[in-house]
Amino acid sequence: MRVLVADAFPKERLADVAALGLTVDHRPDLPARELPAAVAGASALVVRGKQVSAEVFQRADALSLVIRAGAGVNTIDVAAASRRGVYVANCPGQNAVAVAELAAGLMLAIDRRIPDNVERLRAGKWDKKRFSEARGLFGRTLGVAGLGPIGREMVRRGQAFGMHVAAWSRSLDDAGARELGVERAPDLVALARRCDVLSLHLPLTAETRGMVGRAVLEALPAGAALVNTARAEVVDQAALLEQARAGRIFVGTDVHAGEPEKGQADFESELARLPNVYGTHHIGASTEQAQDAIAREAVRILAAFVREGTVPNCVNVTRKSPARARLVVRHLDKVGVLANVLTAIREAGINVEEVQNTVFEGAAAACCTLQLDERPRAELLDRIRSRPDEVIFADCFDL
Repeated sequence: MRVLVADAFPKERLADVAALGLTVDHRPDLPARELPAAVAGASALVVRGKQVSAEVFQRADALSLVIRAGAGVNTIDVAAASRRGVYVANCPGQNAVAVAELAAGLMLAIDRRIPDNVERLRAGKWDKKRFSEARGLFGRTLGVAGLGPIGREMVRRGQAFGMHVAAWSRSLDDAGARELGVERAPDLVALARRCDVLSLHLPLTAETRGMVGRAVLEALPAGAALVNTARAEVVDQAALLEQARAGRIFVGTDVHAGEPEKGQADFESELARLPNVYGTHHIGASTEQAQDAIAREAVRILAAFVREGTVPNCVNVTRKSPARARLVVRHLDKVGVLANVLTAIREAGINVEEVQNTVFEGAAAACCTLQLDERPRAELLDRIRSRPDEVIFADCFDL
């Protein structure tokens, strides 16, 4: 079984993949446009930030599993994977500490103007008078949008700085807010209105794209800071540029519209050139600790797939089966029994959505549960029961 690892991956974890009995094809510099051809014959694909297009799934018949060695899966055409029956999994939460550390760093850098201090010293200039002016973070309000693993780590860091923390998440209720020690905001506009720093930790989905729009940005008090270590697309970039260009807010961002695919490239961004914008190069998860944690999780997913046939953190298996009936068949553990049952179901024009067969101790009998897209007629049940040398019991239940 061949595994294509198409991005950078720690050497020690590559050895762990090989120890599973897998053939490792590590090609970290592979361009995304060459991925469809390179993945041919591979059973599994591991990527970090590389785009996995629909063409990959169309051309890779052997491909069964794609692992995103990171939190989101927006770089993968998940719908195309689902149409081809390919599992897609990710490694959520493993980069939480690293991303929260960078978000906190951007917050501090804005407040104390650390990059500007460094630039002036390197230019041979001393300006303590100018850079002594800072508001400080203690007693200020940090707003956290999104309370997944990264957002929760950011809450802890804000509290450690002595900040009052307010938060918004669609899943956050009063009890959850009390448990985290945060003030619950009813919506993003209300959150922005009350905070000195708004830190974004929202996943990129159809619902969150552009969620931080003009109304949210205008609700930020003058002089407040927006910190984005999530995705550029969750923010209305035109509105953000307008607010930043006017000098009304500060911006600390690790993510940018139109980022280069390569690790090194020319990059022009009007937003990044503004003096009140502090940007980094999408490095939120790029610490040794985070990369090793992510890689270990990717190895765990591969191990479960190879040894057990399961896929932890799978994002594209339906949570609710379309089945409308459950057929339970207790049967003798003999050759051909299930084949006869399935033949009868097929000839009745009924689709089997899910199957689970449990063998009892001694391997004399087993119980098979079949989820069907419609309830079988009495005649079909009679046909299944008509083999007493094979079937012990058969009955159907509505779901």
